Amino acid sequence: VLLILLTGLAAGIRALAARAPRPKTPLARLALGNLHRPGALTRQLVVALGLGLTLFATLSVIETNLSGQINKSLPDRAPSFFVLDIPSDRIDEFRAIVAKNAPGAALRTVPSLRGPVTAVNGVAVASMQNIPDDAWILRGDRGLSYAAELPADNKLTAGKWWPATYAGPPLISLDEAAATALGLKIGDTLTISVLGVEIPAKIASLRAIDWGTLGFNFAILFAPGTLENAPHTWMATVAAAPAHERALSAAITSAYPTASLVRVRDVLGQVGELLGQMSVAIRAAASVTVAAGIAVLIGALAASRRARTYDAVLLKVLGATRSQIIRATLIEYGALAAIVALLALALGSIAGWFVVVNVLKLSWAPSWPPVIATVLVGALVTILLGLAGSWRALAARPSEVLRTL
Repeated sequence: VLLILLTGLAAGIRALAARAPRPKTPLARLALGNLHRPGALTRQLVVALGLGLTLFATLSVIETNLSGQINKSLPDRAPSFFVLDIPSDRIDEFRAIVAKNAPGAALRTVPSLRGPVTAVNGVAVASMQNIPDDAWILRGDRGLSYAAELPADNKLTAGKWWPATYAGPPLISLDEAAATALGLKIGDTLTISVLGVEIPAKIASLRAIDWGTLGFNFAILFAPGTLENAPHTWMATVAAAPAHERALSAAITSAYPTASLVRVRDVLGQVGELLGQMSVAIRAAASVTVAAGIAVLIGALAASRRARTYDAVLLKVLGATRSQIIRATLIEYGALAAIVALLALALGSIAGWFVVVNVLKLSWAPSWPPVIATVLVGALVTILLGLAGSWRALAARPSEVLRTL
């Protein structure tokens, strides 16, 4: 599709150049004529470099979105530690350890259980046919928890939240996206197996969950009164000052040898390193496309060198200086480079938006300076290649060329 668009654009440029009013300035008139004259490199240049520039613009848009969310958003929102498998009977002791070793730390603790969804509205999951691809809550065990209050970064989109002192039949709050995938609504039921005990629970509310908070979020939340007596552990997030992290880590691992402590900064560093390696690999592969485009352009410049040499000699005979011919060449290739760069920026942004929003499911927040710089560098390369291809023609002596005619 991109090749077709670029070929059509090149044809359009030639047609517009042929029909455009003639500039009064001789150099501009000469540059405009070079865009559509027989043997012009307009098509080769637009297609060859437009393809590579668009690819690099797309990659730059995607990379700046990923790196921006990891390097800017996540560290500001991420806790210092995740702590898993805290014994239920020692959760108060854990809170005291955090308060002692990291004064002022933000601590959030949540109960944690696991269990699969075994039935939807009384229909066993094992007997269901054509389960939607995005109905992930039906596949394997799910993280479960219970809460009296609506969690932070969750927004109620349907139904009502239960009272903090609720003590009735089992109720659950379900992730809105999961409910949409299964066609569920308020009042429908899910049956969840908890430690071998199947619990039918009615859907009391639906929530929109911000999964990018790096906190604990659960697609299925129970109302109070159902899971408290089941054997379970607790999980915690701790946001502590960097100066307190080492002492807190040592205290937790010493007091809870069976608990899992994850240092978030280390994980983010590994993710950043992985993305960097992916970026290098992708750009190396993309460079093949750009190199092929440059090879095509160099071949086209070589093929048209004889014609450009005769043009340069004729202009010199008519009184043009080398600097004037160079300026005309700069105008010609500068106009083409600007058009190709703008097209690459537009197409690369559209392609990058599609990948970021629809494939990666991330927010659209590219950093435009690196994207624009990438395109501008490509435009500069275009101009330099055009000058390099015309340099021998500019250096030709009229007397030597005229003798060969």
